[in-house]
Amino acid sequence: MVGFCTSPRFVEHDTGPHHPERPDRMRAIFQAVREAGLVGSRNPLEPVLPSFGIARHDQKLVELEPTPADENLPTLVHSPEHVRRVRHVCEVGGGVLDLGDTPVGPESCEIALLSLGSAIRACDAVMRGEVKRAFSAARPPGHHAEPDRAMGFCLFSNIAIVARHAQRAYGLERVAVVDFDVHHGNGTQAAFEADPSVLFVSLHQHPRTCYPGTGHEWEIGTGPGRGFTMNIPFDPGCDDDDYLRVIDERVVPKLDEFRPQLLLISAGFDAHREDPLANMNLSDECYELMTRRLVSIADQHCGGRVVSVLEGGYNLAALGRSVVRHLIGLA
Repeated sequence: MVGFCTSPRFVEHDTGPHHPERPDRMRAIFQAVREAGLVGSRNPLEPVLPSFGIARHDQKLVELEPTPADENLPTLVHSPEHVRRVRHVCEVGGGVLDLGDTPVGPESCEIALLSLGSAIRACDAVMRGEVKRAFSAARPPGHHAEPDRAMGFCLFSNIAIVARHAQRAYGLERVAVVDFDVHHGNGTQAAFEADPSVLFVSLHQHPRTCYPGTGHEWEIGTGPGRGFTMNIPFDPGCDDDDYLRVIDERVVPKLDEFRPQLLLISAGFDAHREDPLANMNLSDECYELMTRRLVSIADQHCGGRVVSVLEGGYNLAALGRSVVRHLIGLA
């Protein structure tokens, strides 16, 4: 069984007009998973696009209800000052948290804690055996948020906090994070680069051509964490064959060597050929095929336990279709 954790409240994070990380991303995902028959017919958010033309599937997801994370939970990764800063800017009516691309409104801190709570709920459902795998469809995303700052549309580093939560609550010694968002997960890397208990693998467009300018192959971790960060940058235009070959030849062997007790996925869908924020050439199908390969590794090493958390994906139609393929891969 696969859990699906989301909330219609995620549209309340207001990024302003014309921002790519917009509430319609949630509407597109709700629309796509319902059209695919993966969840019930009730749709709390109005469709934003014509029919996706997605084939219906017999598989049904287990719908999980998120609750906001306690405000102390982000301090598993972030400084208390960072959490207070996010809260303050929202309480005074909103503003911009970094150099211009991470706007927030009055409700954004609360919704960011709900987004984190969604990822935590997905993790707990997997670790307690309610479901085998789970996907958190939530915004704002998280993998660019560093311990002391928000950036790249991200307020709190959801996936990193989930990894720390899993270690603290369930005594795990080895957690792996695979990030296939087209942008390097600099926040996740910053959280774990000196920690050998978390393996971080990032597949992304080359930093010389893409935000945030980090994620070179020579970035492999520091101190005791050296060798537990693997960055795999791709040149613009790389396609399904390039990604699947790297998964088979580099990612799978690294995961085999590490033997994770839990596999986390930073699931960004912005390497899709239709996405406006990068220059890659992946198809809908590639997201299912990558996911199947990662599930296979989880089956070998951690009882099939996978928790996937939404990151990027900014073409609404491609996002909706790709999320459906990712969920089918998880199932």
